[in-house]
Amino acid sequence: MNFKAICTDIDGTLLNSERSLSPNLISIVSSISKEIPFFLASARMPAAMRHLLQDLNRPNEPLIAYNGALVLDGNGKVLESITIPIPVVEQVVHLANSLHLHTSLLYGEEWHTRNEDYFAIREIKNTKVIPSWTDPLLVIERWKSNRHGAHKAMCMGDSPKIDLLYQTLNENLGAQLHLYRSKDTYLEIAPKPISKATGLKKILELSYPGIGMHEVVAFGDGYNDIELLQQAGWGVAVENAFTEVKAVANEVTKHHKEDGVASTLTRIFLNKK
Repeated sequence: MNFKAICTDIDGTLLNSERSLSPNLISIVSSISKEIPFFLASARMPAAMRHLLQDLNRPNEPLIAYNGALVLDGNGKVLESITIPIPVVEQVVHLANSLHLHTSLLYGEEWHTRNEDYFAIREIKNTKVIPSWTDPLLVIERWKSNRHGAHKAMCMGDSPKIDLLYQTLNENLGAQLHLYRSKDTYLEIAPKPISKATGLKKILELSYPGIGMHEVVAFGDGYNDIELLQQAGWGVAVENAFTEVKAVANEVTKHHKEDGVASTLTRIFLNKK
């Protein structure tokens, strides 16, 4: 198959054990023809993704942010924007507050959280983005006047409390929300109609009409990558991926700490073993 595009998850897939891009990966991606677009698809906000494209020498590529809730073309133009309705966001925040959990609200280039706590500091280190230190309930009041909700809400804390939050939201708001446990202590919350696969389809439809989903090589490790790997022409799971992700993949490559993405890209796009 003559594949024409690449789409990859970031955390646990593209990044190494230092949560950075390896020199080997940067060299390989730089060697692949610029005619083959390289799409990042992540739960991250755009600002937490752009520096990676810069390091990969692909600064003007489209982005699939917030698991597909926000899709941008190579010039930063919005191709898709789907948010969690404000009344739902408000319910999430009140419930998280009652459990004394860290809560972050994200929209576009905005990241809001109340305090510089352990979880905020960890996210800053991982994403290289500084939030606005604002009470989420105040953010909600402002967003009401702006008539939009959140592209993503993120709650963090002790695993039993995250379990309870997940169960409660799933029972009461499961029809309106995607709930994703990226870690035992993390719950990422997104609007229901989106996925990384819907984001990729939107990019191909509007920016690369000559490329079909069957001509894309996609990489991932988490539950939120399953649909992407299923619908791409060649779905690749890294060795550290969840069992369910490996089950739908066409190929299982090396662990993300062993440059698995780089290994497969070399074979498929540079014709080397």
